[in-house]
Amino acid sequence: MLRGLARAAAPALRALRARGSGSWAGVPAHVVDLRSDTVTRPGPAMRRAMAEAVVGDDDYGEDPTVRELQEEAAELLGVERTLFVPTCTMANLISVMGHCRRRGSQLLLGQDSHLHVYEQGAVAQIAGVHSEPLPDLPHGTLDLAGLERGLTRGLGSRYHPVCELVCLENTHSSSGGRVLPLDYLRQVHLLARTYGARVHLDGARLMNAAVALRVPPAHIVQHCDSVSLCFSKGLGAPAGALVGGRADFMEEAWRLRKALGGGMRQAGVLAAAALVGLADAQQVLLRDHENARQFAKGPGSGLQELASPFCSVDPSAVETNMVMVTLDGLPPAELCQRLQAVSAEEVAQTGRAVRVLLFPWTARAVRAVWHRDVSAQDTELALRKWEFVLGQLGR
Repeated sequence: MLRGLARAAAPALRALRARGSGSWAGVPAHVVDLRSDTVTRPGPAMRRAMAEAVVGDDDYGEDPTVRELQEEAAELLGVERTLFVPTCTMANLISVMGHCRRRGSQLLLGQDSHLHVYEQGAVAQIAGVHSEPLPDLPHGTLDLAGLERGLTRGLGSRYHPVCELVCLENTHSSSGGRVLPLDYLRQVHLLARTYGARVHLDGARLMNAAVALRVPPAHIVQHCDSVSLCFSKGLGAPAGALVGGRADFMEEAWRLRKALGGGMRQAGVLAAAALVGLADAQQVLLRDHENARQFAKGPGSGLQELASPFCSVDPSAVETNMVMVTLDGLPPAELCQRLQAVSAEEVAQTGRAVRVLLFPWTARAVRAVWHRDVSAQDTELALRKWEFVLGQLGR
């Protein structure tokens, strides 16, 4: 359902992006893109770092900028080593393959997790690993009793697959950027170790989780056996991710990266962008989180204050850079179309032409994502556009 809704809205959104901001009756159209934090573009400092990066052949271990990134990231995450890879999807696949060395091994993960829903079933298609999806709770966590049942089912059985890995996602995208509590991570890791399994953390937005919890990323990663981290979301780099873990695990990760075609050559131009993204992560992500909260419930002006019968938001669930908006009697695709359109009435009434880009998320919800290219002013413009659209619907 989710993918079908997104596909239906995608052509119009692509056409809109291709046209740029444009204008309406002489009024410049301003675009606020809340589809995802993957739409960020490198800023001047990042572009300069990319242009000036010292590079070498990373497949030979000779790129100094990649080595600098891997060493800095290892210290930041509290792991022995890290490995730079093209995407977080590859980072997750490498991690699953590194832990589940026997074909037919079992992997436990959330049924709405990114690894299960959005990564082409690669753990089955490529790695021969059997996934057992468990229901995600509203906070993005898994029920610990259900997790324990999954961990023990194959023990001593010649019929059931043996569970070797648990995969968690932090922050949890499908629940709206919720942050997994540290004590929950500790309990999951303890359960996994008790039954001979390991824990991989899909940390695509790990830095958002660390900022929200106000702890160093290593405090989160200590409860995992491996971790992935994406640089092309809130950190703003154009590409790149990494895998982190113990030295022996990372030796195998290098071999798997090569097998999957992820070995890169003069990759320092990408690593340089990632280093800039890490350097200003705290400041940028704090701002993104605050803008998301302001949108949901600003003093007297947030979406909750509009009290529309067509949509609702739970401000207490806005923990990082995402806002999940539940719709009532309004198809998500229609709302997205109305938010991206500009009419003469809007220009006459508000004096502005604003286009807000969103994807339908489920049959009854849309998800808005803040990032470094959305300012506090953009947030206010998006809210006012939302107010205008809801006002039209209420006539």
